[in-house]
Amino acid sequence: MQPTSVSNLRTLDKHLKPFLEEALEQGRGVLRLLPNWVPRSFLHPGKRLKLHPDDLYAFGLDRGGIDERWFASTTEAANEGRRPDEGLSYVTFGNGRALLRDAVAELGATAVGREIWEKYHRWPVYSKFFDNMGPIPHHMHQNEEQAALVGQEGKPESYYFPLQHNNVGNNFPYTFFGLIPGTTKAQVRACLEAWNRGDNGILDLAQAYRLKPGTGWLVPPCVLHAPGSLCTYEPQWGSDVFGMYQSLVEGREVPWSLLVKDVPPAKHHDLDFLVEMLDWEQNTDPNFKANHYLEPVPMPDTEGYEDAWICYGRIKGWQCVTAKRLTVNPGTQCTVRDNGAYGLITVQGEGRINGVRLNCPKVIRFLDMTEDEAFVVHDAARAGVVYENTSATEPLVVLRYFGPEVNPEAPDVG
Repeated sequence: MQPTSVSNLRTLDKHLKPFLEEALEQGRGVLRLLPNWVPRSFLHPGKRLKLHPDDLYAFGLDRGGIDERWFASTTEAANEGRRPDEGLSYVTFGNGRALLRDAVAELGATAVGREIWEKYHRWPVYSKFFDNMGPIPHHMHQNEEQAALVGQEGKPESYYFPLQHNNVGNNFPYTFFGLIPGTTKAQVRACLEAWNRGDNGILDLAQAYRLKPGTGWLVPPCVLHAPGSLCTYEPQWGSDVFGMYQSLVEGREVPWSLLVKDVPPAKHHDLDFLVEMLDWEQNTDPNFKANHYLEPVPMPDTEGYEDAWICYGRIKGWQCVTAKRLTVNPGTQCTVRDNGAYGLITVQGEGRINGVRLNCPKVIRFLDMTEDEAFVVHDAARAGVVYENTSATEPLVVLRYFGPEVNPEAPDVG
């Protein structure tokens, strides 16, 4: 009998080869993943992750509520007081489990493809749901050069707002992006100088955009953004660097430490350095929406199903990550071929992927094993994965994201 709780699984950290070979053979290249919950002490959970209300503070009240679920992640969450495996996904098969990070290290190019393995020697991207009751502080993610100063990596990211997780918009379904054209560096510097006086006024220099379920945005590094309260699917680079530029959100203090956590210690109070970390051209772009807003782009020539690009675009010519939304009609079976490995989450319905069951749960307990998440290895994705909707009435909807430069045919923004 298959275990239903993570607590009943045996954790493997060695002798992974036979475990993975058997899992891949049975799943025909599809690896089942366990739910991967992440708390944030400075945010309020939006309660749309399907996590049971009694488990929102399963890490402890001092750690904050669970407002994120990470998918196919080999990236550690940069949380204070974190557990050793926080943010890391687990592969499960039979009565065992192993870190996806270790599985990729064991399988190498078999898992992620030759080009990604030879360049990065890991699965370098991940995705998540982040789900908050209100807005997040106006913040940015460092670029590669800035993050390297503290031994980290930069973080481009993109957003998609799934219909299935946004039955309510919560407190503020608008996102501030960038800075109003004409904003000066002196104005932003003055906001940092005013940090301890209360609201430092950074949002007076920005404009908000109404968020529309079923659409998304591309967010390059060094661009300020204060994500609104829609539950968001967020494919991104495998890093957790950021700097918060807003001192007060909904009456909650944002400590200075969250502004400078990924800044060299000698620069923690260098206001000019902090201001210069921003990409001023992009932040003050008068055509910001046209250059960053994403509408789904359906793929042509499909019958009984729809496959649509939901996250796409390039940042200075580089394709960091892409994502698609697959909708399979009731009673339909289809074969979908992709260019490379991907992480998958089921957001509606039930069915199978290469014979492995997919089922979107209604409510999830903290230690539950679910049937909604998987990682599809490179060769299986390229050979073609068989999706089957076993429902007579409801579509099967899955979101899947891909690694860098895997989909050169993806559309560009606009």
